[in-house]
Amino acid sequence: MSDYQNDIQAIASLKQRYGSGWDAINPESAARMRAQNRFKTGLDIARYTAAIMRRDMANYDADSSKYTQSLGCWHGFIGQQKLISIKKHFNNTDRRYLYLSGWMIAALRSEFGPLPDQSMHEKTAVPALIKELYTFLRQADARELGGLFRQLDAAEGAAKAAIQDKIDNFVTHVVPIIADIDAGFGNAEATYLLAKQMIEAGACCIQLENQVSDEKQCGHQDGKVTVPHEDFLAKIRAVRYAFLELGVDDGVIVARTDSLGAGLTKQIAVTQEPGDLGDQYNSFLDVEEIGAAELKNGDVVIQRGGKLLRPKRLPSNLFQFREGTGEARCVLDCITSLQNGADLLWIETEKPHIGQIGGMVKEIRKVVPNAKLVYNNSPSFNWTLNFRQQVYDGMKDRGEDVSAYDRAHLMSAEYDDSILAKVADERIRTFQADAAREAGIFHHLITLPTYHTAALSTDNLAKEYFGSQGMLGYVAGVQRKEIRQGIACVKHQNMSGSDLGDDHKEYFSGEAALKAGGKHNTMNQF
Repeated sequence: MSDYQNDIQAIASLKQRYGSGWDAINPESAARMRAQNRFKTGLDIARYTAAIMRRDMANYDADSSKYTQSLGCWHGFIGQQKLISIKKHFNNTDRRYLYLSGWMIAALRSEFGPLPDQSMHEKTAVPALIKELYTFLRQADARELGGLFRQLDAAEGAAKAAIQDKIDNFVTHVVPIIADIDAGFGNAEATYLLAKQMIEAGACCIQLENQVSDEKQCGHQDGKVTVPHEDFLAKIRAVRYAFLELGVDDGVIVARTDSLGAGLTKQIAVTQEPGDLGDQYNSFLDVEEIGAAELKNGDVVIQRGGKLLRPKRLPSNLFQFREGTGEARCVLDCITSLQNGADLLWIETEKPHIGQIGGMVKEIRKVVPNAKLVYNNSPSFNWTLNFRQQVYDGMKDRGEDVSAYDRAHLMSAEYDDSILAKVADERIRTFQADAAREAGIFHHLITLPTYHTAALSTDNLAKEYFGSQGMLGYVAGVQRKEIRQGIACVKHQNMSGSDLGDDHKEYFSGEAALKAGGKHNTMNQF
């Protein structure tokens, strides 16, 4: 017997127990409301989605074609529409997640207005968006189930059984969220407190980066400053303790390293003996050997192997790493994080290059064989130019004629129909599958896609509607496409919950209910 039928029986028993005062309660109506509210708390969601992620990680370890994907969403409605579309096109939500971007919270969700991605926004905005996303996803469940219940009431015979089967095997819109906690918004205690709020809101997976919290920069900007490993590991442990305290034992931690693009550190690491973690961190510093007589007022020096070494210190009081050490630092960051409680890695790179990413993963897997990545398929990359240049370089290395191309200007539309451009586009198309196979990438995400799609679609509508097309700009460019593509929110009253409200009015008031969905509702035109 299905959960739905069990609930009907259980509520019928309650009704009988409490007597005539419950006469107006319909057990089937109450069971429907239970089905439409499967997840009672954010912790229910976090536990459910953590199990999904753990299963997906194991499946990827067995078969790299089973990689996962997500798109960044900055509003509950955007996340909801994404999942409704996924269910419509693929009939399931398997291996599809949501990504919560700190960049988009800073740019779009701060009370200060648009801010750069430097952790200046209110940290409480992060759990607030997680809660909002899951509120909209749960509403999507309730809305779709409400439609199935109405179909069930109208159906007969075999059709009724088929609809009941859809209800009993309903695929929820609730999926894992990978949530960005930036650099932890303070010390390890601050990270722990914020992580708790994020988990309580529903997050099963938290992404944490190794930048200095009060110097945090977007991963694709200059001026990044990293922290010694022990500082970062304390924050990883803080997040793990938050998961365990709240009973989300399968919670997932993504350790992000920005070392590839970070040439600076705020601290010289504490070291107790040669070769320990602090000593390894300090070994990457840009230093000069000096004698005791060369010491200047306020100098900081390191003693290593009997030598006095003076790290290069900038006027900002930051210390500089040696050029060309970024990949080695990334590898050490990743190994150390996995050995101290992280589950997945994120290496922020300056370009989407499978060889570069795969080379680092190969080194990491020498120590941690099942290491796997979350990778940012970032809009900060010029994908067209990068891949055309990669194809160009390959052609040149093979001795092929590249005289028809100007490498510096391969973005030009004049190359769009060229063989080079077609090869590059095919590599972009297969990038995620190729990188999952060759570079250990378990999860592919685009951080800011819906930021860009909102801007692009609004630009197209504004150009047409305020121009010569007038109302046709909206009708032909938006509404007609919604109808023909089966976009659910063309019935925007239904999407906002109007039909759900009508169902509840009927449950609560019976025949006296004043419903909004009668024959004069203009949504009936769709």
